[in-house]
Amino acid sequence: MSAILIAEDEPRIAAFVAKGLAANGFSTVVVDNGVSAAALARDEEFSLMVLDLGLPGKNGMAVLAEIRQRGERMPVVILTARDEIDSTITGFETGADDYMTKPFRFEELLARVRARLRVDRMEEPTLLRVGDIMLDLRTRRVTTGGQTVELTAREFALAETFLRHPDQVLSRQQLLSAVWGYDFDPGSNVVDVYVRYLRRKLGPSVIETVRNMGYRLAIRR
Repeated sequence: MSAILIAEDEPRIAAFVAKGLAANGFSTVVVDNGVSAAALARDEEFSLMVLDLGLPGKNGMAVLAEIRQRGERMPVVILTARDEIDSTITGFETGADDYMTKPFRFEELLARVRARLRVDRMEEPTLLRVGDIMLDLRTRRVTTGGQTVELTAREFALAETFLRHPDQVLSRQQLLSAVWGYDFDPGSNVVDVYVRYLRRKLGPSVIETVRNMGYRLAIRR
């Protein structure tokens, strides 16, 4: 049985989520403040966290930043009343895996929780290497040409997606789905922006633009 940590300070919503997850075979623990959420996130018994951004004591974004800085990879689904695009992007940049706004349908939350748990349980290699670029999935370190490169959480996720599909053309929509896991406006240029960030850090010729199709990680031979 998977254990879910619910960090939500509104009793009605916390009870609603906990009851629904329990009815679908999950065990749950509810906390109503950010300090407790960050502390309990260290416990390896939890498979996923549902995290409200407006927590007292320590807000949800600070909790998320703290657990990612500690190297913890537990999937996090943000649950918040804030629906501004800036909050959404900041959440993903900090390391969130998915994002829902209140009010929400429990069935959708359940589907997202299950999807994230399936992804998290897939066996995967510890290291990804293409040419002279190497990603260590355990330590979240990236090296190119033997030199360590500092990437943000979202840059790392984008680089990881490219290294899992070397020499394959990936559309912007594929990259949005794989990295952000959220349906942004199709006209958003967030993928193009982050590709530019990676080119600056990994090299200008690492990611090729394939006109009218998307991007491809070039294999250095």
